[in-house]
Amino acid sequence: MEKSDDKNTAVTRRDVLRDSVRGACLLGAGVFGGLLARKSAGEQMVWQIDPYKCISCGHCATYCVLQESAVKCVHSYAMCGYCDLCTGFFEPEPIALTTGAENQLCPTGAIIRTFVEDPYFEFTIDEPLCIGCGKCVKGCNAFGNGSLFLQVRHDRCLNCNECSIAQACPSQAFRRVPAHQPYILKGQENNE
Repeated sequence: MEKSDDKNTAVTRRDVLRDSVRGACLLGAGVFGGLLARKSAGEQMVWQIDPYKCISCGHCATYCVLQESAVKCVHSYAMCGYCDLCTGFFEPEPIALTTGAENQLCPTGAIIRTFVEDPYFEFTIDEPLCIGCGKCVKGCNAFGNGSLFLQVRHDRCLNCNECSIAQACPSQAFRRVPAHQPYILKGQENNE
């Protein structure tokens, strides 16, 4: 007596439907897993200071893991008034409106004052001298137009997983931003 294999090899609609649903589920799970992996590994994030939240507390100069902070002062020339009396450059109530160290607010002389034409002066930041203390930013925000602000320089930053400055920041101004737009510029909108 021969056994019939017809019963074992016959494919029913139920079998086709079950296999199709399994295949679709596996395909969907693969696509979903791929999207999750791409999202988690895709966009690199970096630390940056939101200039609108920064209160210039001075923690950037003292809490960075680097000996010289990766945070530097940035000057938004479009916002600057090129004033004779720059409150980001001069001490409050300076002895004279000259570039003498006794008149300057910056402890390292990182702001360079250059005469343009009467009564205008241009102020530039010598970044290697800047320690990120924020004294100039505080003065500019208190009495000026806020054209000086602090930013993380990514050529120096180690991009620590837990930034020590971010942990110490009292105003929560440190945040992660996409690496393709690493700078939050004051007075300009980021196109995200």
